[in-house]
Order: sequence, then structure tokens, then C-alpha cells
Amino acid sequence: MHGWLREAAGGLPRQFWFLWTGTLINRLGSFVVLFLSIYLTGERGFSQSQAGLVLGLYGVGGAIGTMTGGVLADRWGRRPTMLTAQFGASALMLALGFAHSYPQILATAFALGLFAEGVRPAFSAMMVDIVPEADRVRAFSLNYWAINLGFALAAICAGLAAQADYLLLFVVDSATTLLTALISLILLAETRPARTGPRTRTAAPSGGLGTVLRDRTFLIFVSLNFCVVLVMFQHQSTLPITMLADGLSAATYGLVVAVNGVLIVVGQLFVPRLIDGRDSARVLAVGTLVIGAGFGLVGLAGSAVTYALTVVVWTLGEMIQSPSNAATIAALSPAELRGRYQGLNSLSWQAGLALAPIAGGLILQKAGGTALWGGCFVLCALVAVGQWLAAPARARRAAWLREQRSADAISMS
Repeated sequence: MHGWLREAAGGLPRQFWFLWTGTLINRLGSFVVLFLSIYLTGERGFSQSQAGLVLGLYGVGGAIGTMTGGVLADRWGRRPTMLTAQFGASALMLALGFAHSYPQILATAFALGLFAEGVRPAFSAMMVDIVPEADRVRAFSLNYWAINLGFALAAICAGLAAQADYLLLFVVDSATTLLTALISLILLAETRPARTGPRTRTAAPSGGLGTVLRDRTFLIFVSLNFCVVLVMFQHQSTLPITMLADGLSAATYGLVVAVNGVLIVVGQLFVPRLIDGRDSARVLAVGTLVIGAGFGLVGLAGSAVTYALTVVVWTLGEMIQSPSNAATIAALSPAELRGRYQGLNSLSWQAGLALAPIAGGLILQKAGGTALWGGCFVLCALVAVGQWLAAPARARRAAWLREQRSADAISMS
């Protein structure tokens, strides 16, 4: 056991563990957005459409925040971007709890999305900066584990806090975000790579956001991921509708989805050993195909047990796919543009979160459950093929960037 633990978590930089601790603390208190629609409709008396607009504006703010945060992480630095976003999010979380009028809530939700999501590109870029390439899959697995552990515990704590006073949700969320900001302020050092001066024509790109948008290899990879995101987020939108149509309760849906968090918390630390040394393209393709199989099987489910089994299947795919996905994004990002690359990746998740319920709901309503869940499997199968076909270009791009970084290191020594 000791040897396995050392293999899973040993040898990583100390600053990684500061980031990991901040992630866990922040996720332990990240339950306001999860309960925001319930708070607005049940506690404040707003309509469902009004609550939806609030959440929509949070998403719009988050989309702008991820791109802005990515640019600032490269221009301003990882640490100042994170500090600004974290302290701002903490203050805005508290402000949202005390906001009374609907216009105030709308404006505060938009600003909160801007700051809360703006920290993600800088955080991811800092993790890539400090963790050697050989250890990144392991590091991203550990961080993913912390995210899910914190989220699982947060859901339990949120239910208890909401029974006492909804304002407590905002206070605790604000406090944990503030504590994460203090960890960043006191313990984290800036990691942005030093600029190396003029580059040759064959060097890695050093331009702005336009360079990222012209990077065909990266855009293909992000587009493939976006398709998987559209499938993954069906568990928040059309899966509960399908289960309710089968006569199952909302409480049963909550228990079934909880299998996802429990399985990740229990099993994610074993994933690095499972995929260590394996071809990343093959890992991504297999993980995506398993995700598709899990959601495809929803079309055959009818009881709580069978729905839970589908969650087990797609969660296994998620556990395999996620660390390799993050490591591949890191490998494709030039050092001086890591913030922007992470920002565009985060934007694809925000867009997927917004579009998944719309697309899934339309298919479910117009074509039925068989078309929706069968379509999820077909889409993931196509993405798996796409990952395999695009692998050589990604490998060439990653090798080229490694050569450029080595050349820069020699020229600076």
C-alpha cells in the first residue's frame, strides 16, 4: 500500500500540492451555483425562466472570464490573475447572497461567473508550468480526484446548510474561496515562463489569441472534446427527465448520479498505473468509446439498478479519458501561450455546458430517447475514430514544442 501511494502521489513538486490543497478547499464550498436555481425559485419566489436567465448570465460571464483569464495569465502572470479572480469571486459570492432586487442578482451573477471561471486558465497553466511532462497524467489525475472529492462532500454539506439558512451557502462558499485565495497569496510563486526574446521563423508561435485560433491541430482536438462534453452533460439535463419518465423519483436520480462521484473518489487514484506508458491517443479513444457506451446503454435502462450500471460504465470512461485529455492539452500548448490555450479549452466546456441541455432536449422531444442515447454512442464512436486519426499530427506538434523548449533552455543557459 505504501509503495502504491508513493507511486501515485510521490515526487511531485511542493507547489503542486499547494494548488491541490486549494482545489480541494475551494470545491468543498462550491455549492452555490448547484443550488442557485432552487434558491431563486423556492426561497426568493422567482419564476423558473427568471432563474434560468440568472444561470445563463453566469454562464456568459464564465465564457468571457475564461478567455480573459487566459490572456491575463500570459500577459500579466498566473499568480496575479488567480489572486484577482479568487478575491473577486469571494466578494461577489457574498454580494450575491445579500442581493435583493432581480436586476442586482442578474448583474452580480454575471460578474461572479466572470471572476469564478476566470481563475481556471491561470490555474491550469501554472500546473503545467510546475509539473514535468512525464508526471502530468498523474498530477491531473490527483487534481481530478480532489475536485470530485470536494464536490461530493460539498453536495452533502450544502443540503445541511440550506436547511438552516440559504445565506449560509453564500457565506461558506465565499469563505472557502477566500481561504483558497490566501493559500495562493502566501504559498504560491509566479511560474510564467520567462520570455526568451525574438524567435526564429521555425519557432513555436508567440502571438496573441489569434495564434491559438489558427492552430489547426489544437482546434481539432478541442472540437473533438467539445463533442464529448455535449454527451457528458446529458447526465445533468436529459438523464433526469428520462428517469422521471420511467417512474423513478428525483431522489432516486440523485442517488444514481452520486455513483459517479463515489466511483471517481474510490478509483481515480488507480488510473495512473492503469494508463501509465500507454499511447495517449489509444487511451483517449478507448475512454471516449466507453463514455459513449455508458450513455448509449441508458436507452436500454428502466430501473434504478440498470441506470446506476450505466453511470458506472461512463464514469469508467471519464476516469480514463480525463487525465490524458488534460495532459494532451498541456503538451500542445506553447509555454508563452499556455493561458490562452487553457482559456480556449475552458471556453469549449462552457459552450458545451450551455448547448448540451438544448440539443439533448430537442432530440429527446422530437425523436425520442432511443435516438438521443443511441446518438450519444454514435457521436462518441466518431470522436474515438477522430482521436485516432488526429494522433500523428498531435504527436508531431508535441515533439516540435519539446524541441523548441529545449532550444530555448540552451540559449538561456
